Amino acid sequence: MLPDLTDLATLRNLLAGASGPDTAALEGARERNAALTKPPGALGRLEELAIWYAGWRGDARPVIKSPQVVIFAGNHGVTAQGVSAFPSEVTVQMVANFRSGGAAINQLAGAAGARMDVMDLALDQPTADFTQAPAMSEADCVAALRAGWGAVDISADLLVVGEMGIGNTTSAAALAHALYGGTPDQWVGRGTGVDDAGLANKARVVAEGVALHATAGDGLDLLAALGGREVAAMAGAIAAARLLHIPVILDGFICCAAAACLRQVSPGALDHCVAGHQSAENAHGMLLERLGMEPLLRLGLRLGEGSGAALAIPLLQGAVACHSGMATFAEAGVSGG
Repeated sequence: MLPDLTDLATLRNLLAGASGPDTAALEGARERNAALTKPPGALGRLEELAIWYAGWRGDARPVIKSPQVVIFAGNHGVTAQGVSAFPSEVTVQMVANFRSGGAAINQLAGAAGARMDVMDLALDQPTADFTQAPAMSEADCVAALRAGWGAVDISADLLVVGEMGIGNTTSAAALAHALYGGTPDQWVGRGTGVDDAGLANKARVVAEGVALHATAGDGLDLLAALGGREVAAMAGAIAAARLLHIPVILDGFICCAAAACLRQVSPGALDHCVAGHQSAENAHGMLLERLGMEPLLRLGLRLGEGSGAALAIPLLQGAVACHSGMATFAEAGVSGG
C-alpha cells in the first residue's frame, strides 16, 4: 500500500527513500538471458529491457499481465495569452471522446490489452496564468499529485500515463526551460499547430513565466508554479509507481516534463521508467537527452494522450515474452550454451 501524500515535503522524503530494483532478480534475469537459445546479444535492446523489467518486478522470469493506461486532463489559465490554436473547451470535448472510446489512445490501449482510465481534474477551474501568478498553490498542486497517486492500480505490472490539456505544451516548455536553462525558443514547439507568430508568442510567455518564478525552489516547486493539474497528476502517478515497483513507459514532451520535475528532486526517481518514443514536438529530443533516456520508438507522433507510450507496450511485452518464454540451451538440448 502507498503512504498518504499530504504535502510536497512528504513526496520529497518518499522519493529520497525509495528502494531500487531487486538485485537478486536482476542477477537471475542476467543469468537466464545468457542461457537462452540465441547468440549473445542477438535480441539487442530487448534483452536490456527484459532484465530491467525483471529487476523492478522482483522476478527473474516475469510476465506482463496487467498493463494500465491513465489519462489525466486539466485546463490552463495561460491559454489567455493566446498560446494554443484551439480553445480550452476542446479539453472537455476530448475527455468525452476518451470516455466513449473514440480517441486514438482507446484503440492503442485496447490493442495492447491495457486497462484504460480517464481522470479529469477541475476542468471548470483552469490553473492561474503563470505569467501573472503561480499556476497552482501548494495545496492545489498536492491535490493534483494525489489524484495521480491514487489513480495507479496497485495490481498493475506496467504503467503508461498520458494527458489532455489545451495549453500544456507551453507549461511543459516553461518547466523544461526553468529546469535546464537555454533559451525559451529552444523549448517551445507548435503544439496544437500554432503558426510562426504563435510560436514567438509562446516563447515570450515561457520567458515571462520563468522569469516571474525564478526564485522557485526545486522541481516540485516549479511544478506548482508553472505546471498544470494534469501535469502534476502524471508526476504523482509516476512517483507512486516508483514506490510500488511498477515499471513506467513515459510518453511525450509533456509527460517527460512532469517526470523531469521528479528527477530534479531525486536523481533515482525515474529509474523505473523508459522513454516510449520521441515525438515531433520540437524540444522532446532535447529533454530526453537531459534525462539520459533513449526512446524506444521514433514515429513523428505529436498527439499526446499517452499514444506513443501505449504503442511501446507491445514492444516491452515482446521483450519480456522472449526472456521468460524462450527455452535455455539446456532445456532445448541445443549445443552451444
